[in-house]
Amino acid sequence: MPDFAEPLARLITEFKRLPGIGQKSAQRLAFHVLRASRDDAEHLAQAVLDVKDKLGLCRVCNNISDSELCQYCSDPNRDGQVVCVVEEPHNIVGIETTRQFTGRYHVLHGALSPLRGIGPDALKIKGLVERIGQGEIQEVIVATNPTVEGEATAVYLARLLKPLGVKVTRIAMGIPVGSDIEFADEVTISKAMEGRREM
Repeated sequence: MPDFAEPLARLITEFKRLPGIGQKSAQRLAFHVLRASRDDAEHLAQAVLDVKDKLGLCRVCNNISDSELCQYCSDPNRDGQVVCVVEEPHNIVGIETTRQFTGRYHVLHGALSPLRGIGPDALKIKGLVERIGQGEIQEVIVATNPTVEGEATAVYLARLLKPLGVKVTRIAMGIPVGSDIEFADEVTISKAMEGRREM
């Protein structure tokens, strides 16, 4: 690695700690900051600090929010009878881009993973059970990731929530649009066959 002045080397090291940023990308970012005006650098630094200082979790669904309730929980036009359960706050973005779902959310902040020591108590499941106990929720859509951990979480939630009298559904999984069947693995094809629907 080339020798850089200590402040620049430290900035490169900090950028490298970000996910998906390697040495070259970290250097490009650091040199961009170096070339930017002092105002631009201060705006960037303040934005990073604001994320740490001004954001918290919605008291209802655990989504990231800058107030007591997130934008979905505070929206009176959202359907409170349907709740979509996701692993992480960024998963909401994918669902919202479809503009098809008009219900509310519940964020678990992880998935069950016994090998990593993540059990049900480490996830934000208690709040979901309490919300269901209030009687408004009729359906829970489990939209955990199609991984071993996501599937284990989905099965656990279904067993936990069905006795509470709510409909528990799982998002369909299978072959993505625009891909080729010959390149799909057997689990993907199996899920696609299970999730088939009449045309």
